Amino acid sequence: MPEEATTEFWRNIKPIENSMRPDALPEVFHQYAPVDDDDYYVPFTETVGSRPLWISIKENMWSDILRATSAGLVNRHYHPREVFAYTISGKWGYLERPWTATPGSFVYETPGEGHTLVAYDSGEPMKAMFVVAGPLVWLDENGDTEGFFDVHDYIALCREHYAKVGIGADYVDTLFR
Repeated sequence: MPEEATTEFWRNIKPIENSMRPDALPEVFHQYAPVDDDDYYVPFTETVGSRPLWISIKENMWSDILRATSAGLVNRHYHPREVFAYTISGKWGYLERPWTATPGSFVYETPGEGHTLVAYDSGEPMKAMFVVAGPLVWLDENGDTEGFFDVHDYIALCREHYAKVGIGADYVDTLFR
């Protein structure tokens, strides 16, 4: 049950009974997605981690909060599918693009885009919410393919990390939709 209405015009509107179809899964809800608890961030490097919010194995997609606790190179990759990003805090950008994302910035990345993601010094961690239609194709400094990272790699990384920190490997399963 959501918070009870007080003065809102809709306060006496009755909720829909049986609002979920019989085989529908419930939504994924995070009260505070960019949590500061380090345990929820799956480490990619010493300073960069990802907090998964939602995962679709079937679509090879996920949504996460990407966090860099200090300036540095996050990674270099290419997207065969689209990606959406919304900046929560800090500053980040791509060496190949003319902009710098700051809190409130939105980015739509078109399929076929390769870039070098970097986090800037800004006095606060870089946090951005991404919706990634995978896979990511890892690139070297010349733009040549070095490997790939898809939803299955992401899930394995999450399970390993959550088991190690005591949250439990099966926590990531609660995010599957």
